[in-house]
Order: sequence, then structure tokens, then C-alpha cells
Amino acid sequence: MNPDYQQARLSRDPRFDGSFFIAVKTTHIFCRPICPANTPLEKNVEYFQLAQQAMLAGYRPCLRCRPDSAPHSYAWQGVNTTVQRAMRLLRQNKELKIQEIATKLGITTRYFRQLFQQHLGLSPKQYQLFDKVLFAKKLLHESNLPIEHIAHASGFSSARRLQHNFKKVTGLTPQQIKQSNNKQGELISLKLAFRPPFNWQHMQSFLALRVIQGVENVTANCYSRTFVIGKDKGWFRVSAVQNTHYLKVEISLLNIEKLTTVLTNIERVFDLNADTNTIQTQLIRCGVPEDTMVTGLRIPGVWDTFEAGCRAILGQQISVKAAISLLSQLTKELGVTEGDKVYFPTPEAIANSELSFLKIPHSRKQTLRLLAQHNVHSSDSSVDDWLNIKGIGPWTVDYAKMRGQSSPDIWLNTDLIVKKQLAKLKIDAELARPWRSYLTFQLWSMA
Repeated sequence: MNPDYQQARLSRDPRFDGSFFIAVKTTHIFCRPICPANTPLEKNVEYFQLAQQAMLAGYRPCLRCRPDSAPHSYAWQGVNTTVQRAMRLLRQNKELKIQEIATKLGITTRYFRQLFQQHLGLSPKQYQLFDKVLFAKKLLHESNLPIEHIAHASGFSSARRLQHNFKKVTGLTPQQIKQSNNKQGELISLKLAFRPPFNWQHMQSFLALRVIQGVENVTANCYSRTFVIGKDKGWFRVSAVQNTHYLKVEISLLNIEKLTTVLTNIERVFDLNADTNTIQTQLIRCGVPEDTMVTGLRIPGVWDTFEAGCRAILGQQISVKAAISLLSQLTKELGVTEGDKVYFPTPEAIANSELSFLKIPHSRKQTLRLLAQHNVHSSDSSVDDWLNIKGIGPWTVDYAKMRGQSSPDIWLNTDLIVKKQLAKLKIDAELARPWRSYLTFQLWSMA
């Protein structure tokens, strides 16, 4: 047992929320560390690092603290990178079969099962089922969706399949969880938890300076934007709620089966799974003066890597304001407008345009078009392949990884602002691993 778990449990420390779960042997219920229920005796509890592990052991999720709403651990420690990726794919693609996930990972189904059993103590199928049930439980508690829609959103083929599995795992029916008779077609409203602290002001200020007109909108307490996933369009609004450990999220989405993908991307864009205290300790260790530290720092993400690449290319050697003006112009000319909603241009739209309306060097237009053409034909390829595109160098690729994929360990040491900060401070960036993206943002914030 990790000795921190007992202390975190007794103090109900919110910084450990989602890092582990507490199962009570006498009640057969498992909880988050922040659960307000009476604290059980230590001899009556056992600890699990994943909710799915507690469920496999026969424990039911608590109805008070709701483990389905806990923040996810950041790159869950101690597991093989293939297992990490597998967990992410299983969570994001609830409709896919185990064999399809294994194919995406480039491994056999048998090896896939062996890895899960070795590192997590349960099979991929068990993990997937428990994850579906937890997500369905969250939607039943928080959303206005009909049960049939919740079944499809959580990866079950029908309300009947949801009913069967939900009752089997939790001992309750979906109807017993759902409180209200909600109407179809309303906004999907949910809460996304995080481990404090969360520096909303830093996130809001960074995003507000980089708003693409028509696509995004930022106010003091809200961020909203449109998005496209495959052939599906939608929009969402994220709101900060004072004195809580969650963000309120409202989503408009016609294809409910894409809901998990949308939510996962929102979590990434706002970096909700980061353990900011651990990261801050590492940054101080590498030389960042403690009195200049941005507490609760997160990586402000971009919706996808293609948009991040467009931002990087159009932002070369000009100010942020000028770059955003170009991006807004690009969206106005080539983006799709439906009613009062504007969507960022597709790769196809940019690839097929001469971009004559952009007042930038011809070489940069060509680079943008080449990136778009590459994305049309090889959208699933690695971002590192962009280095083969004329006009794209390591900085552009790293920027796209850092903001378009939220990679935590990108070190933009060739960036002009970072260089200026390094000239003034004694920073050993190697000591910041694996959180050098946060070091980059920390140094940007000190400019």
C-alpha cells in the first residue's frame, strides 16, 4: 500500500482524487478519497488504483462521491506505454471491439490480453465493460439524455444491453439512477472533475489572446467553440465554477455515439488530468524560482493537430495578434457557416485553395497547402512525418504535439521567449522531464 493513500483518505485530500480508490470491505462499496461518508477503520478498507479494478473485485461504486465522476490519473503510473495507449483507446472508442483495438495498437489479441492481465490484473474486455458502465452512470446522474441515447453513447447496442450489464455490475437499474424525465434535443450538460489547483485565469488569458473569430469565444468564466469530428459537427461551452473541483460542460451534438470522443478531447484541451502539484515540484527542482511559479498551470490545448499546425505555420515570425487575424481570415474564407455557427476549415478546403486572400509570403501559403494535402491523404500518420513537408521544421512539429496532442514533455528551447528566459535563469531542463511542456508554458508566462 502506498503510505500516502492512508493519509490522503483520512484528510480527504482533493489532490489525490482519481489517483486511487478506497473499497470498504463491510459495505462492498468503493469511493473516491474525497467521499463525505463516515471514515471507515483502516482494517476494513483496501486500495485500488483504478475504479475498474475495484469493480472486478466485486465492489460497487458509491452513490455519494460517484467514482464515475473522478478525474482520470495523468498517464497512469507504472504501466507499459502500450497499456496506457490501450486504456486510452478503450475509453475513447467504446464502440470498437477488442480485436479492433489490438489492430490499432499493432499487436495480437492474445498479447493484448496478456499485457492487461500482467499490468492491471483484469482483461481488456472487463476493463471496457466496467468503463462503459461508469460512463453510463455518469450520464444517468448528470445528463438530460434518454436512456436509449445513454446506451449508445456509452457503447452499448441497446437500452436492454445497458440494463443487463448495469444491473449486473452495480446492483441497480438505470431507471433507479436517473432522476428526471428529460426531453430529447436539449444541451448535454456534464461535470468534468480535476485535481486542484486549476489556474483558470492563466488558461482563460492564454486562450482569449488566440481566439479564432467565429469558431471560438472566451469570456471571464467561459470558453466555447465549434468542432468537427469526421462528418459530425457540434459545439461546446466550458464554464469555471467557483469553489469547486470541476468544470461545467455543455455540448450540442447530434451523433451521440461521438460523445465520449468529444468529452475526452475537452479533457485534453483543458488538461484536466494533470497532477499540477507533482509538476510544480519538478519545475522548482529544475530551477524555476518558486516565487514566479504559476500555481495550477495547465497546457491550453487546440482541438486537433491539424488546427495546431495551421496556427504554428501562420504564426511564424509575426505577433500573436497578427497570426490570429490570419487564422480568422482563413476561417471566414474557407470555413463552413451554418446559421450562427462557423467551423474551422477542413484540410480539403485549404488544400484546394490558392489562399490568395492571405497577405503572407507565397512559400508560407505553399507550406499550409502542403500540410492540408498531407492531412487529406495521411490523416492518421505521425506528426513527425510533417518534417518531410517543405517549410515545416522541428518547432512547428513540437508546437503541434504540445497543443494539438497535449504531449507533456515538449521542450521549445529554440523559441525566442524561452531563449530570453534561459539567459536570465539557471534552468536545467533535463530535471523537468517528463513535464518540459509545462516548463515551456511557465517560461512564456514570465515574459
